[in-house]
Amino acid sequence: MTLLKAEEGKEYIIQRIETDDEEMDSFLFSLGCYSGEPITVVSRIRGGCVVSIKDGRYTIDNQLAEAIII
Repeated sequence: MTLLKAEEGKEYIIQRIETDDEEMDSFLFSLGCYSGEPITVVSRIRGGCVVSIKDGRYTIDNQLAEAIII
């Protein structure tokens, strides 16, 4: 299941990142978004969502959320 289908407020573990775009992969890795890390959707906004990874909160668009498999 992708992060787009995640429930708000529930913690999930990232299984993998599914993308052929190296830049997107590097960007997500720089946020701390990689296999085995917990991630929580804090809220949904138009065109994306706010997620909590480690000690930070980030706004990601739907394209990034679609690449994150939980």
